[in-house]
This record gives sequence, structure tokens and C-alpha cells, in this order.
Amino acid sequence: MELIKLSGINKYFGSGENRVHVLKDISLTIEKGDFVAIIGQSGSGKSTLMNILGCLDTPTTGSYRINGTEAGRLGADQLAGLRSKTFGFIFQRYNLLSSLSAVDNVALPAVYRGMRQQERTNRAKELLRELGLGDKFPNKPNELSGGQQQRVSIARALMNGGEIILADEPTGALDSKSGEMVMEIITELHAKGHTIILVTHDKTIASYASRTIEIKDGDIVSDTRSREDIATAGRPQTEQKKSAFGYLKDRVSEAFRMSVQAIFSHKLRSLLTMLGIIIGIASVVSVVALGRGGQAQIMANISSIGTNTIDIYPGSSWGDMRSNRVRTLTVSDSDLLAQQSYIDSATPNVSTSGTVVYGNESVSASVSGAGEQFFDVRGVELVQGRLYTADDVMGIASVAVIDENTKNRLFPDSNPIGQVLIFSKKPLEVIGVAKRAGTMGNNDSLTIWVPYTTVMSKITGAKHINSITVKIADDVNSQMAEGNLTQLLLAKHGSQDFFTSNSDTIMQTVESATGTMTLLISGIALISLIVGGIGVMNIMLVSVTERTKEIGIRMAIGARQANIMEQFLIEAVLICILGGAVGVGISALIGWGFNSMPMEFKMLFSSESIALAIGCSTAIGVIFGFMPARGASKLNPIDALARE
Repeated sequence: MELIKLSGINKYFGSGENRVHVLKDISLTIEKGDFVAIIGQSGSGKSTLMNILGCLDTPTTGSYRINGTEAGRLGADQLAGLRSKTFGFIFQRYNLLSSLSAVDNVALPAVYRGMRQQERTNRAKELLRELGLGDKFPNKPNELSGGQQQRVSIARALMNGGEIILADEPTGALDSKSGEMVMEIITELHAKGHTIILVTHDKTIASYASRTIEIKDGDIVSDTRSREDIATAGRPQTEQKKSAFGYLKDRVSEAFRMSVQAIFSHKLRSLLTMLGIIIGIASVVSVVALGRGGQAQIMANISSIGTNTIDIYPGSSWGDMRSNRVRTLTVSDSDLLAQQSYIDSATPNVSTSGTVVYGNESVSASVSGAGEQFFDVRGVELVQGRLYTADDVMGIASVAVIDENTKNRLFPDSNPIGQVLIFSKKPLEVIGVAKRAGTMGNNDSLTIWVPYTTVMSKITGAKHINSITVKIADDVNSQMAEGNLTQLLLAKHGSQDFFTSNSDTIMQTVESATGTMTLLISGIALISLIVGGIGVMNIMLVSVTERTKEIGIRMAIGARQANIMEQFLIEAVLICILGGAVGVGISALIGWGFNSMPMEFKMLFSSESIALAIGCSTAIGVIFGFMPARGASKLNPIDALARE
């Protein structure tokens, strides 16, 4: 039964004056179950002919039909499928993958055929036992002798059935005893129904075959048959039936497993490849955490001054040199604003500074006069005693609430509650101690809070106030409230002799500024990620170059272009994901160290920024790994196999 038919096969290498005619009008037929030896001296074209027979190379002209199918009309993936299903290769130099065990080397063709893992492992072990390697399952090629490696290579050729065994100088690298053992195995395979095509320059080896084809300078000079012993076909390999999803899942999982093996086989190179990604991810996550922490601290400071509040000051704006001479804000303005439905509370503010005397101690302090709502609006927290009330304000009570700085200065070892301070010759009874919240300035200053009525009536005698603080109702838009109270005061005063400061506007401005700064710094850190990605691409290109022969081996035993591309792409993505994870871990360590120090703010990490960082590293793996992976998948099998 006709299995292979070549008609008018020609093969040229090179071009122009360097063009070499390697095979010259080759025509031959090989029957199913035949044992053919192709002999000839080096350079005669016998290996080129075998590569064409094995669909590793293509003829320049001519027709090659296998099982009635024209090989020249098949695409790269169809040829890969044909090699996987039909051929088994036995190479002179074994061509085993050094990072895989004997079992994994033998099972590799079945990965590309779609056989389930347990099934292919069992079959690989069975083949190794049949070839006398039952105790060498976990051994890697460098732990095996030449003869043992060649038997592993034979087992690999039989993994998918090996209907046609192509043996290229199978004994060329072996001693005579090992060579005889290999030829006995090949003879037994022929007896079991395999079609054997053997390439050799040794006539003794060729004598094992029943048919000898001699090639000289690209021409067939003889084709003789010594005996008629066409072997009957053995039991065909059962086709693996699997759903498309199941095949895809197994294919990707195997690509993942092989990528992990490749990464751990070159640990130092993988670590160096990750370095750029690690630095980039750690930079991005840390910068974002610093930005969020700084922004949160600034927002907390602003919030402590008063959330949803509007301050009204005399003058035209900040920096107005006339503001200290404008005395148009009054308590009646505050009372008028307090009556509006969109305002929750309003408190007039007056302030002065001077010397506070207690016992023999005299210190400089500022006195702030405000209404009883002031403490709630400003978020001032009581530490000891009580705050003054509306009755204290209405009754012009000589009471005071001091801050912790004043307590520590005047009452370091005693209870200040009930003690009397002298300010501008006026006695003030201490009724409470409060914590100064949100002091955006000098934290060492001494502050005393007193009812504004007391300050105006007993201390300064002034009729005007320094400012008004209003708290906007919770369900009211602060911008709308600001507009309304401006119109109200404008109508009352008859002119624009005041200006407002909206805490919400300040917060929005700060948020915008810090957000822009964080984005800018993150953009700079992102550049390091891109640089890391370029490093990944360069290393992957080097990896493809280093592993070109491995790619050729995989293609020879049935790997399609998609299989090669998946493996290298997954490898690049894994390197970037691992680098991203390490980068996040380093950033967490940086954050732990930073937050352990007595800083004014803490680094705040967010799951969003971490997820974005990992997403970026994955995207970089895909983008920068695509080109090397695609280049690897497009390699010509025979060129890849020839690379040392």
C-alpha cells in the first residue's frame, strides 16, 4: 500500500551565484510497513531528503504526497498536526530537552496531540519500561548515557503511535554495543508494523533495512531491495476525543507548566528580567500610597478647621492691607445669618493677644472669643472639664477653656480646673482643657477660648468682630449657601466690604492639586515600568535565541505555532506577574517601615492601586512578550533544529 510518493522533488539553497542544487529531480515511492535505508556521503542530500519526508522542510519544486495528501498545500499548523500524528523522529544527537525528565521528554509529543496528563504519563512510563528504562523515569538527559538517551528518543518517537519512524544517523553518536542495541529496537519496531526510514552513511547499519536507496550529489543512483519483508500495520493509535474547551484548557495548563519549568530552570536570568518590573511596581504603589496618605492628612487638617463651613472676613480678599481698618462685621450680622434656614449655626469670632498671668508665671497667649457652637464647628475635642455654654455667652461669664499647650506650660503638675488666670487685668476661671485639632501653623502657640461677649465687653471693648463662622445645613449645597449669604450681607451692608472662604472649595482645590501631583509622580514611576517591559522583551528575545533548538525540537514532535507562542507569552506574563507581586511586597515593606516612623502622615495603600499595578505588569508581559513569542512561533523547524 502506497504511503509516500515523491515526484520531481528539487531543493535549492542560497540565491544568485551562491545557489546550490541539493536535491535533483527526486522521485520515489515508499510503501506502508517498508524499511528503507537512505545512504550517501556527507553533503549528498540524504538529510535534506529526510527533512522533506518528515515535513520539517519543504521542496523548492515538485510534489510530495503522504497518505494521498499533498503536503505542499498544507499550512504550518497542518504540517505540525501531520508530524504529531504520523511521524516519530529519532535524531543522531537525541535532541532531548535538558530541563525535562525522561518521562516528560517522552510524553511531550502527546501534550501537543491533546492527550490527558495521566494517560500520557502512563504511556510514557510503559514505553520506557519496554525499552529497559523502567528505573530512569525521573532522570534528566545529563544523568543518562548516550545509549539510554537514544532509547528515550525512540520512546518519544513512539508516543503518538509513530506510524513512520524517521531515524537520522541513530547510531552516529553511540559506541558499537549501544548502536547494535538501538538497531535491534528499530528492527523490532519494523516487525510491529512501523514504517522505518533510516538515514546513514554506514552500509553496515543500512544492511538492517530491506530496501536501500543511495544518493550521490543530490541524485538517486540506486534503489535496491534485498528482501521482501513489508511489515503488516500494527494497531493504530486511538484518537483522543476531547471537547474544544477541554483541549484548550489542557493546552494552556501545559503551556503554563512548561513556562514555570523554563523560569525556574534559569533562575538568575528570570530574576534579572523581573528587576525592572519589581522596581517599577514598587515605585508606582509606593508613590500612590504616599500621595493618598499626604492627601488624607491635608484633608484631615482642613476638616478639623471646620467641615462644610464658610468663614466671612472684613476686606476685599486675603492680603487686603485695608482689612484691619474695615470694621463693618458685627454680632448682628452673625445673628441674621443664624436665622437663615440653610445655615445650621453661626458664631462671631473676635481675637486678641496679650500676657496671661498665673501665680508667678507670665506667658504670651492669644485669646479667641467665639460662641458656644464654635467647638462643634471646628471639631475641638474636650480633654478635661467642660466647654462654655449659651448661658455663659449670654451672661458674659468670665470663663475660659485652655488648650493643652497652655495647660502644660502653666499647670504642668496640677489640675487647672477652677484655677483663675489673669488676662489684661481681667480674671478668667479655667473650666476646661481642649485638644487643638487641625492647627495648620504654629503648634507651640498658647490659645485660650472665651465667650465672645466676654472678650468684647470686658477685655477689648470693641463693637465689631474679626470674622463670622457659619456651618451649612447638611442637606444644603455649600456653593448655593455661599451665594445666598453673600447676597444677604451685601444687601445689609450696601457694599462688598467682606469676603468669604469656603472650606469645601479649599478641600476641592487641595484634592485637585494633590491628585495632579500624584498622577504626575505616578506617570514618572510608570516610565520605569515601561523600561522594565523593554527589558522583559530584550531578555525574551535572548531567550528565544538561546532556545531556538528547543523550539525546533518541539515543532518536530508536533507543536503548532500557537503552542510555541502560548508558551513564550505565558512565560513573559508570569515573569511580569511575579515581578509585580514582589514589587507590591517590597512596597508593603517600605510602607511598614515608613509608618513605623514618627511621621505626620502615613502611607495609605489601596486595593485599587495594587490591582492596577498587577494589571499593568500583566499588560506589560502581554505587550512586550508578544513580539518575541510571535518570532519564536514563526521559526522554520529545520532552521531551528540546525541551531546549536
